[in-house]
Amino acid sequence: MSSPAFRPLAKVGLLAALSTCLFISGCQSFLNSRYSDSLPPEQGIVAIKGLASSVSVRRNSLGMPLIETNSFHDALFTLGYVHAGDRLSQMVSLRLMAEGRLAEMAGPGVLEMDRFMRAVNLRQSAEVLYKAASPRMKTFFEVYARGVNAYLFRYRDKLPMDLAQAGYRPAYWKPEDSVLVFCLLNFGLSVNLQEEIAALVMAQKVGSDNLAWLLPTYPDEPLPFEESDKLKGLKLDGQIAGLQAVAGASAQFAEAHMLGVAASNNWAIAPQNSRSGKSLLANDTHLPLSMPSAWNFVQIRAPKFQAAGVSIAGVPAIVAGFNGKLGWGMTMVMGDNQDLFLERVKREGNRLLYQADGKWVAARERQETFFIKGERPIRETLYETRNGPLLNSVLGARKHPLQPLQMQSGYGLALKTTQFEADSSLDAFFDLSRAQSVDEAFEATREVRAMPLNIVFADAQHIGWQVTGRFPNRKAGLGLVPSPGWDGQYGWDGFADPMLHPYDQDPQQGWLGTANHRTAPRGYGMQLSNSWFYPDRYERLAELAGSGKHDTRSMIAMQYDQTSPFVAKLQAMLNAPGMAEPLRAAIDALPAAERSKAREALDRLLAFDGKLAATSADAALYGAFLHESARQIFLDELGPDSSPAWQALVATANSSYSAQADHLLGREDSPFWNDTRTAMKEDKPAILARSLAGAVTYAEQRLGSERSAWQWGKLHTYSWTTETSKLAPYLSSSQRAGIQSLKGYLDRGPYPAGGDHSTLNVSAYNWGQDFDTWLIPAMRLVIDFGREEPMIGLNSSGQSGNPASRHYADGIEAWRQGQYMSFPFQSQNLDKVYGTRRLLLTPTK
Repeated sequence: MSSPAFRPLAKVGLLAALSTCLFISGCQSFLNSRYSDSLPPEQGIVAIKGLASSVSVRRNSLGMPLIETNSFHDALFTLGYVHAGDRLSQMVSLRLMAEGRLAEMAGPGVLEMDRFMRAVNLRQSAEVLYKAASPRMKTFFEVYARGVNAYLFRYRDKLPMDLAQAGYRPAYWKPEDSVLVFCLLNFGLSVNLQEEIAALVMAQKVGSDNLAWLLPTYPDEPLPFEESDKLKGLKLDGQIAGLQAVAGASAQFAEAHMLGVAASNNWAIAPQNSRSGKSLLANDTHLPLSMPSAWNFVQIRAPKFQAAGVSIAGVPAIVAGFNGKLGWGMTMVMGDNQDLFLERVKREGNRLLYQADGKWVAARERQETFFIKGERPIRETLYETRNGPLLNSVLGARKHPLQPLQMQSGYGLALKTTQFEADSSLDAFFDLSRAQSVDEAFEATREVRAMPLNIVFADAQHIGWQVTGRFPNRKAGLGLVPSPGWDGQYGWDGFADPMLHPYDQDPQQGWLGTANHRTAPRGYGMQLSNSWFYPDRYERLAELAGSGKHDTRSMIAMQYDQTSPFVAKLQAMLNAPGMAEPLRAAIDALPAAERSKAREALDRLLAFDGKLAATSADAALYGAFLHESARQIFLDELGPDSSPAWQALVATANSSYSAQADHLLGREDSPFWNDTRTAMKEDKPAILARSLAGAVTYAEQRLGSERSAWQWGKLHTYSWTTETSKLAPYLSSSQRAGIQSLKGYLDRGPYPAGGDHSTLNVSAYNWGQDFDTWLIPAMRLVIDFGREEPMIGLNSSGQSGNPASRHYADGIEAWRQGQYMSFPFQSQNLDKVYGTRRLLLTPTK
């Protein structure tokens, strides 16, 4: 279906509607009624062009659809139609974000993010992947796109509120758009880009000599001084034009979408460790807390394809789930498949040159045109070196935000990635969803190259794990810090042989699983990464999975577990022979008021059971101690709070094992233990003593002096926030005011939260900055082959992304309370879950 030139949408007065809302007690009812025609019906008969035969769509009590068809063609078409009906705004924004075109809908406030995404060039990545896909897969994407467009055509004058108020008419969906969304997810789950940007920002403040102490390094590994020495002798401060703009744009992208997310738990229990004598599998993917969730559940029943699980609106696939014979789920490997290169650049006339192995070479040029809502289009030049696009060739300080940037002499920041390699990953993902056994799953997953994943799968009698992806062979360096691009010794020498990718099948211990931890030891035959997430989630997983026999109930208990192994490690450090006495002495040296608080905090922390329940007072004190210690250790060197260096440290703690954790458990010789604001030289016991006292003061200030009123969930909360609300700080004052007026309609929360970044039931926050949860299990699923109907699952928000829908937020309480939905595969059980109300889609010419 070709894309027509849509006429401009008649602008409805947003402020007038809001004013009306303010005087109507039922504001939500008013808006629901106003936009009710933007919702597709849940029952009745609808004639649609493009179907071969009639299709039934039924929904469970949370609005999750069951699509029943007579052909796979109609299943794909209907999936596109249903995705658009449930998540049209999400699909549109993901596509615009991936293309670097958000400013067309939202205005100049998001232009820097568009510039960043144009430099990253996901369009080329999508073109490469789509071209390499088989004719079969291209047909699948084409049919899915027709389903999306059938919905867009039918509802072209009945758009959801955010699109309608923006005056934006989405173009028709193209098959390549689905691949573009896939590439956006792949880029968002790449972990190393923000870390390398942060390393440069911190190096500008503390110097390359001290940088190694701040880089993500497991406690049993040596600090990467040789890696940070790559920056030694370089005049970084002020010489990297646009560094702050690059850091800001990547942070803005991370806030609106995700970037460098350490995502997920998955595990499988072998038959010998299960109560039924058959396998079990669990998966919960960790993504930014958002409204709606990145995931939506769907079940498909077609003659040659049956599957249930989670999908991404815009992509015709079941990403993780169950097909009647095989269950599969995934986590991020933490694979480091990105490198930043510092490039020496200089301008000669109209050309930009960069240095490569002693010679000056002309950078490749790429022209990009930006269309901006309410402004004139602008045309800008982006530059690329042998190592990739120069991110700061389009990002940097300018007299006017709409003025094109003139790249000057100094340093450039080139991004090298694996995303422009052709492979059959799209076919392999589909083959995985059709695999009927663990052996067939291995055959499919070995061909997944585009995304580094830990894929765990199980059939009734066997379990398996396979690392996928493409991992560069670095000639030198670890990839933790940007490398000198002018020196060829830091380049890539192809990619690791896929035969070296770690895998396992039916291990003797009776279970296997991953939690973004270090899955391959140092010295392994290939480099997966040097930026592993905290090991605590995996350690807790190992403790629980390796004890006793398992069933559905124990799998759910593991997914909701809020015990942190880090607490016991902290207690061991505080009680260690070389620490206990010096710490008591440091506490005794404090002023009387602080001394009493420090003793109270130490006694309570040493007695703490490590369970981070939302109602726990000790968990609140523990969280306050982590907060205070991070600031006591690092804020004097990296502060103030608003400084880019401090924000960089906070950001790195989100994606990898952090300097905050590393210093608490060890590193007694670190220079950061000294407080540079005082004349005396402090040590670790002195800083810990201050942190203990400060934790009690902080808790008193936030929660009151009555200890019995302290609760972790009063500090640590969940808030479900829409992309519209997340983008508000970057929009005009009038737009911000309008969004703020709608906040109660669009967003949900706050709710008390338990757990933290180190618990299986993850609820990560910005360590040292605030306690607002930003990362959660965005979905959960459990597959128990011992049950009549093996699969249950739940989402973290509603099925619909349209606030007018009754299924916009009803999944939140189900997620909080662990009210899983069943996904039946036996015909006699379908009515129990999905009922008999159905939407019948019939073909028309």
